[in-house]
Amino acid sequence: MSKPSLYSAIDLDEPVTLDYDEAFEALCSGEVKAEHGLLRWGSNYTFLVTVRHGDLKFMGVYKPRIGERPLWDFPDGTLCQRETASYVLSEMLGWYLVPPTILREGPRGIGSLQVFIHHDPNQHYFSFQEREDYSNILPQLQKMALFDAINNNADRKGGHCLIDESVRLWGIDHGLCFHPAHKLRTVIWDFAGQAIPADLLKVLQAVCQKLNNKSDEHRIQLEGLIAPHEMASLQARLDKLVQTGKYPLPGPGPNRPWPAI
Repeated sequence: MSKPSLYSAIDLDEPVTLDYDEAFEALCSGEVKAEHGLLRWGSNYTFLVTVRHGDLKFMGVYKPRIGERPLWDFPDGTLCQRETASYVLSEMLGWYLVPPTILREGPRGIGSLQVFIHHDPNQHYFSFQEREDYSNILPQLQKMALFDAINNNADRKGGHCLIDESVRLWGIDHGLCFHPAHKLRTVIWDFAGQAIPADLLKVLQAVCQKLNNKSDEHRIQLEGLIAPHEMASLQARLDKLVQTGKYPLPGPGPNRPWPAI
């Protein structure tokens, strides 16, 4: 799958189209400044910022480690790493479900920095079926459901599913992922118990091989972001999906996030 164009913004009222690789390079090497304030829908500090690199300028989502709220079940100060690890996993799968995301120093210290996707906030998972182009979104949701099962997403709310101007699905807010214990909480149970499509299963098989290769670039990146026992659990979840060939069923505990949007 070729890398998609990115629909971001120079400010909230000025959309801009970005080359994927150029945007990633800007995240890595560009200036991060001009905070536009807090994004209010999260429980952790999340800032809308401007990223500049040469003549390129666009908006980014910056989540500093210092602004993370302590949780009883996730190690302190690791949510920004999990945000970045989810991007790496998305790249490893070749599905490009997560906007380019890196871990770097910013105005408030180290944190995750992600390309802001320009979107209509009134469009989310619970409104997709009302769209005339839902048939284009459905296969992307199939990938998203598998992605969340692999990274053990404990917080896939409906509002964490964005649709851009090209009807591409993007997933955001991946701080609560990669826990070693089963914590899959998602609104996307549409495919529970169904057979994984053959083309997607083939991708999962290929990623299994990559995770077994200690010199694989993506594996090395993941090892720098999540703990060894979390890597082992990631491998186990992926192996199980390949062995069963089916989407997981909801577990006995909480299996939907709150609030749902």
